[in-house]
Amino acid sequence: MQARRHKLASAIQLAVLCALPVLAVAQEATTLDTVTVTGSRIKRAEMEGRVPVQTLSREDIERTGLTSIGEVLQELTGSGSALNTKFNSSGNFGFSPNGDGVGAGSAQVDLRNLGPKRVLVLVDGMRWVNESSASGVSAAVDLNTIPLALVERIEVLEDGASSLYGSDAIAGVVNIITRRDFEGGQVTLNYGQYDEGDGEITGADVAWGFKTDRSSLFLSLSYTDQQEVSSADRPISAIPIQGGSSRILGGRYAFTDPSTVFYDLSVKPGQTNPVYTPGQPACGPGVTRTDGFQCFDFGRDAFNYAPYNLLITPSERTGVFGQYRFAFTEQLSFYAKALYNRRESTNQAAPEPIDLGPGAGPTYTANLVIPANHPFNPFGFTLSGGPGGNITTIRRRPIEGGPRIFEQQVDTQYFAAGLEGSFGGERQFFWDVNAAYGKNEADQTNHGSYNARNIAIALGDPAVCAATAGCTPLDIFGFDTITPAMLAYISPLFRDRSEQELTQVTANISGGLFPMWAGDVEFAAGYEYRKYEGSYNPDPQTIAGEYNGVPSGATSGDYDVNEAYVELNVPLYAQKDGAGKIDLSLAGRYSDYSTFGGEFTPKYGLRWQVAEDLLLRATYAEGFRAPSIGELYGSQSRFDAQLVDPCLVPPGAPAGSVAPIACPGVPVGARQNDPQIPVLTGGNPELQPETARSFSAGLVFSPSFAEAVSWSDKLDFEVTYYRHNLEGPIQAIDAQTQLDLCATTQDPQYCTGITRLASGEIDTFANFLVNLGSIKTSGWDADVFWTLPESNLGRFKFSWQNTFVTQYEAIGAGGVVQPQSPGIVVNDSAIPEWTSTASLDWKLGNWNAAWSIRHLSEMEEACVAADPSEFCSSPTRNVLEEITYHDIQLGYDFDWLKGLQLTGGVNNLFDKDPPVCTSCSLNGYEASTYDIPGGRFFYVRANLRF
Repeated sequence: MQARRHKLASAIQLAVLCALPVLAVAQEATTLDTVTVTGSRIKRAEMEGRVPVQTLSREDIERTGLTSIGEVLQELTGSGSALNTKFNSSGNFGFSPNGDGVGAGSAQVDLRNLGPKRVLVLVDGMRWVNESSASGVSAAVDLNTIPLALVERIEVLEDGASSLYGSDAIAGVVNIITRRDFEGGQVTLNYGQYDEGDGEITGADVAWGFKTDRSSLFLSLSYTDQQEVSSADRPISAIPIQGGSSRILGGRYAFTDPSTVFYDLSVKPGQTNPVYTPGQPACGPGVTRTDGFQCFDFGRDAFNYAPYNLLITPSERTGVFGQYRFAFTEQLSFYAKALYNRRESTNQAAPEPIDLGPGAGPTYTANLVIPANHPFNPFGFTLSGGPGGNITTIRRRPIEGGPRIFEQQVDTQYFAAGLEGSFGGERQFFWDVNAAYGKNEADQTNHGSYNARNIAIALGDPAVCAATAGCTPLDIFGFDTITPAMLAYISPLFRDRSEQELTQVTANISGGLFPMWAGDVEFAAGYEYRKYEGSYNPDPQTIAGEYNGVPSGATSGDYDVNEAYVELNVPLYAQKDGAGKIDLSLAGRYSDYSTFGGEFTPKYGLRWQVAEDLLLRATYAEGFRAPSIGELYGSQSRFDAQLVDPCLVPPGAPAGSVAPIACPGVPVGARQNDPQIPVLTGGNPELQPETARSFSAGLVFSPSFAEAVSWSDKLDFEVTYYRHNLEGPIQAIDAQTQLDLCATTQDPQYCTGITRLASGEIDTFANFLVNLGSIKTSGWDADVFWTLPESNLGRFKFSWQNTFVTQYEAIGAGGVVQPQSPGIVVNDSAIPEWTSTASLDWKLGNWNAAWSIRHLSEMEEACVAADPSEFCSSPTRNVLEEITYHDIQLGYDFDWLKGLQLTGGVNNLFDKDPPVCTSCSLNGYEASTYDIPGGRFFYVRANLRF
């Protein structure tokens, strides 16, 4: 330990010496008597403009009409794509390639398009436990585990901050400040729905608190119920733009018969018990069969899975929060807080397909044998899927079993306590000691999936089935052939469970060290200990390899970290009249991880108060993100990717077409019948931390000529340039890139793990996590805030916030530049070049109103629609036109008890539909960026204080 302390001291000294010639800064927002603001650990009376922090007050949050912290943060101009209740995840996305499950029902935040796992989420300055959604061990926080009712304000630092907060703070920090100074009671009721009559949201919050000279108590109870919106109820989402699925209702049967003739058949519509006539000609153009089968044709037979999906997933959340504070003396106080939150959410997908034969997934269904004497085998000969067997593929969509329904129950517990104090005379020092524990437990129940072992038994030897308890021979040949008794045997419930725990202890001290010619040198220092524990336990049937759906194994792991940090603020210059001032800020943190060892991260900043109305600032920071439990220890799982196989003829191509690339082992003319390809992924215990370098520079201009004059009370301009360079990001090779590189180079580096069936279609696709490539992004924030003087027309406040992304470059395998860039949509992730939000607030007497305008610039994507002429701007590209949303709100305050406020509003006033996205996985639009189609949302809220 002594050696580590010596290393930390040497590193801080080196940081101080190296920082002197560097132009860099820190930033914050909020000025109280003596405060700590996100982005600095030093308590100061003067904090304004030190770092780029955006503060969302409770009034700002209520103006949005939204009921989730995640939804509020996703409307920030600097936010990127992240999960929310508009992502119908389970059953559709499989397991993500980064080992964290699917985040079903969660809401996350992404800053600077660097991903949710690179954003640190704090509650009152302490880390929040990462999410559990019963399908993995995530590296991101689920904001739906934090009730909106307990929020006083949210501070968002859009700058690298690993030196102050440790791992994960690469893209920025979200610090949620809870309500504490509250007297009396408050009841808030809200209701909203879309103008289509669906998606209802009901909510009720109750808050109560008291304050005395020495103590305070705040209690809150919150309830939110978000109802679903079906994909079938909007035209854009009611059809699969990519062309449907080859897992069809009557079944697809590709096999070689005893005379070695290959057939690729589907059941004729309406045939419950199709009759097979042997000896008919092999399938080809113009071939017509005279029995109950026809030659399979994707364009004619494809299944429309879209109506079974959800545009908004239902989510019911109940939270209880309490916070108590007691001051023993003026210099010593104690606090304790506790939270319990339950989220019950549901995802839904189309009926789960049953695949049999090579590439089917589980061994039971891949190698099954359907004997000739099976009572429902219409072909009269044995069908075998094992080595040397005659099945190429059998695919059946058993609509009789209904849709797949995934129900999550997520329980969050949080406890924290600490002591805060101060000492000293003229030079004050502030200290605090804190301990916190957070736990997320998630259970997911899966209805409508199948047991592959039972399918194989029910389709196998009738004598074995007869001797097996509960077995009923299964009929998959035809339409509507599966009876309730058959379903009872092959369709049990599947229950998965995951949990994460975070234990942390921190100690901090700050104050003035000694005076210099320009003022006091201020400091903050501290120690932090954290322990992470996480596990994912799939249903025993899944672990045994019997699950017919996406396979996965159990994950379990833990690690801990010891950290120490120092932050200094050194005044270099100050005019006697206080108009001009230059401050240098320095920070460094040493982190010792049980998984990979030590890491030191420095940060340097410079703040130059040129004049009373002009501030210049800049920062340079180094950061890192430690690999998470899921990334280190995640078991082999699968996610389903929408991929274009360059070795196969694309779906819908004319007869006689050839593949773009002739690949070894792929028959000429072989077609890609399904754009959804299963990809295996998993963790890697050899992963190293991601490292980052961040730079920001900007100005704050508050012209004195616009202060307290007839046309302006206050006018502020803020401009910030940002740049993040990330090296060795933890990721799998982009699946499409790996597939393309394998096809073009045949290099084992990319082809190992990709195997194909005799038909040419992909059988297995292994794609595991590594430290790969780099990510670079840069851009500008430009904001205007204007408060007008009060007049007979009322009081107006105007804000206009903008983010311009000038660069986003991700380098992947083989030095290949990934397709993501500003103005491009890829893999359900959009990066607009320009995002803008303008808001006008008005208040006159008891009336208040707000009007917000949200703008997203034009983007484009690769066209992967089945019919490019209908959905795309050209045969290969699709333009997502720019869009502007208008939100309005009107409220009135009644002088009843301590106040009754009634508010009503409409989001997406002019009912703008999102642009069609052909490459997005579901519902035909990009769900983390745009409002849902048919999305005019009306809401009312009543807020009573007593």
